[in-house]
Amino acid sequence: MATQSVEKHPFQPFLPEGARILFLGSFPPQAHRWCMPFYYPNWINDFWRIIGLIHFGDKNHFCIPAEKRFDEALIRQFCTDTGLAFYDTACEVRRLKDNASDAFLEVVTPTDIPALLKQIPQCQTLVTTVKRPPKLSPAPMAAPSRLLAVASALLSPADPYASGACPPPPAPIPCR
Repeated sequence: MATQSVEKHPFQPFLPEGARILFLGSFPPQAHRWCMPFYYPNWINDFWRIIGLIHFGDKNHFCIPAEKRFDEALIRQFCTDTGLAFYDTACEVRRLKDNASDAFLEVVTPTDIPALLKQIPQCQTLVTTVKRPPKLSPAPMAAPSRLLAVASALLSPADPYASGACPPPPAPIPCR
């Protein structure tokens, strides 16, 4: 069996000034699956549709359906305006299978999460969208005050809040 090569993260952290929420995914899919060069780039991923539905009541708010892509400029502006930051829990991985499933990603170099948080001192909430939330450094951090594990379980029949797996969700964040 051939050794899988180490894949470096293709994006820089998106850390707009005044960011209040940091979303940490696992790692982007391979570039051939992207419809834009930004976080949650796969057209079949519903992340941006869910955000559109929550904030605008329209699952297609960030979509350009005729082109089967998301509107990256609109997404970046929305995230900047609402204080949403993005990166992933790994800077380097090996793909054990030809997909982006967390189950088949071997983390080679984990992200230095406290260093990211130092760059966005107003961040008060860390949201992971991975099945296994990252292990945070035991060193004290000024932020975040809450860790929410949203994961794919949020969209499954199992309720992570009822089971106690996740702390209660914070109040909705209004658009600025």
